[in-house]
Amino acid sequence: MADLITVEDPDDPRLRDYTGLTDVELRRKREPAEGLFIAEGEKVIRRAKEAGYEMRSMLLSAKWVDVMRDVIDELPAPVYAVSPELAERVTGYHVHRGALASMQRKPLPTAADLLRRTRRVVIMESVNDHTNIGAIFRSAAALGMDAVLLSPDCADPLYRRSVKVSMGAVFSVPYARPDSWPRVWSRSARPASRSSPDPRREDPPPRRGRPHTMDRVALMLGAEGDALSTQALVAADEWVRIPMSHGVDSLNVGAAAAVAFYAVATGRPHA
Repeated sequence: MADLITVEDPDDPRLRDYTGLTDVELRRKREPAEGLFIAEGEKVIRRAKEAGYEMRSMLLSAKWVDVMRDVIDELPAPVYAVSPELAERVTGYHVHRGALASMQRKPLPTAADLLRRTRRVVIMESVNDHTNIGAIFRSAAALGMDAVLLSPDCADPLYRRSVKVSMGAVFSVPYARPDSWPRVWSRSARPASRSSPDPRREDPPPRRGRPHTMDRVALMLGAEGDALSTQALVAADEWVRIPMSHGVDSLNVGAAAAVAFYAVATGRPHA
């Protein structure tokens, strides 16, 4: 059973995990270095717990204590009860969901380990927006993708914004972040077929088969604007394009990913 501790000093060192949550540059460096991430909101906290992440502590406003009582009673981590005003002073924003938890990160699997045991893989290159990362993970979980590979410069899936947008789906899809990114493209490690949605190419080559019928397939996604690197495009077995209507030239990467995942999972939509 956790200790419920009332805290009234915003400078209390026990609240250090929650300080400056709006400072993106600080948090994106500090959290991985210290092996923690922040889960925000009751549902996300519960999903992190169910996924086996160890809780370091919780920060709650008084009205959320009863809501989270079962979690408090079950876990040994300290729980800090604070006023909404103090929570805002500590975190830098109004914590309208009323509950935050500092969670311990898990060691990541290697890309080779993931590729050995998965059939449908998402490969993200330089996707550096936390909202897009969260949206893609949510779609990947919902539509049956097995794993995600991230280039070293992709945004952190466990950053608070990513976790929040994904509604905790980042806990459901295993991912790896290879240190030596070009090796991801090597034939010895790659799945049987890679497809790359590329808005720059108007006439993609004919598809050799429906993606949902392939034994193994990987979908490569690039950052908005720059899209995929030349190296990634050369490595792809196929380039694919989502047909557009009403003068719209493209979808953002999160929306395009959802369409592509659905096509891989079901064979629809197709040209």
